[in-house]
Amino acid sequence: MSEIHVIGDYERYAGKEGIRRIEAKARPLRDLHVMHMNSTYYGGGVSQILSSLTLLMNSLGIQTGWRVVHGPPDFFSVTKKFHNALQGAEINLSGRKKELYEHVIHENAVRNHLDHDLVFVHDPQPLPLITHYRKKSPWVWRCHVDLTAPNHEVWNYLLPFIERYDAVVLSSRDYRQNLRTPQVFFTPGIDPFSIVNRELSEAAIDERLAHYGIPTDLPLVVQVSRFDHWKDPEGVIRAFQKARKEEECTLVLVGNVATDDPEGAEVYRSLLAHKNERIIVLSVQDGALVNALQRRAAVVLQKSIREGFGLTVAEAMWKGAAVIGGNVGGIRYQIEDGVNGFLVSSVDEAAERIVRLLADPDLAERMGRAAREKVRECFLFTRTLEQYLDLIGAFEPEYRLRREIEPSCR
Repeated sequence: MSEIHVIGDYERYAGKEGIRRIEAKARPLRDLHVMHMNSTYYGGGVSQILSSLTLLMNSLGIQTGWRVVHGPPDFFSVTKKFHNALQGAEINLSGRKKELYEHVIHENAVRNHLDHDLVFVHDPQPLPLITHYRKKSPWVWRCHVDLTAPNHEVWNYLLPFIERYDAVVLSSRDYRQNLRTPQVFFTPGIDPFSIVNRELSEAAIDERLAHYGIPTDLPLVVQVSRFDHWKDPEGVIRAFQKARKEEECTLVLVGNVATDDPEGAEVYRSLLAHKNERIIVLSVQDGALVNALQRRAAVVLQKSIREGFGLTVAEAMWKGAAVIGGNVGGIRYQIEDGVNGFLVSSVDEAAERIVRLLADPDLAERMGRAAREKVRECFLFTRTLEQYLDLIGAFEPEYRLRREIEPSCR
């Protein structure tokens, strides 16, 4: 059985001073009881963050729990539409949708007795929970989606729930909204000890790729993400088809269908029509496979149209991969175009960058080294943990924030 990592294990990445600083910030918070609530235990970046965050906070003496919202498929169909609308999509915001949303959350409130010292609610799915409790402590809404241009109808509907919270955490200052509630900005980070990110031997990489029948005779072009139209997997396929006219390669699209994303299965099925010996589409929940692909890939893409942050970008950069990302949202905080990767805004641009990186391995290697250093400086999990500690420690007894929370570096 693998061990549970504690904060001291991260010293090799964060340095002795960084770990001591985290321990000092956690000391006054010991014996607090903290709860995180989201919509799924697996699939997507939020569950990855919470998996590591809750264990580390407990190791620091802060009692930290993690629960998920339960609901029927119709509920998650509605909340997926809300998620899409927050990222700018159109929606028919009917009374039935609102009634179902609020009813299921009411049911969850009856089942969950939240009298903790601090409650974190993640994303729109559990947002209205706050209306069903007599608050005894601060509640924080942590929104992980891209709020650059939210649908006004949905935003105005959700706003009364949002403004009941004592703070809102967003991944970028670009997502700032006109709120009475204080807004805090910090980016997520990756856990170097997770299955997706830990070191792998060449033999272990070979084993995972062989297990799924992924050919390695040609360079691999890889995109790892939930099967979601916002990740533009169709655009990735078109870019690959253009690039392959100049450079021989194999495309691997790997993702999963999370329990809170009913559209995922439909997107996955639509991609299967493109499968052939050089376009491989896999729906699996296998962190070791993701790790192996990101380490072996000649090029990694995250060609998102909207993206709150994009943890898969940081994961690939940490492994020294040459990454091409959509010029949107949180990806722009990670990739400095032409320095540690490329930012693109079209299929043609993506195809051109794929060809360029495949034709110039030295360029890909230089970008990969710069990418790993960027993640080490800015996007490792110790920084995320420290920012959560800063936020918890910044609340006054009256639930007011007494100071700004330091933003992540750019």
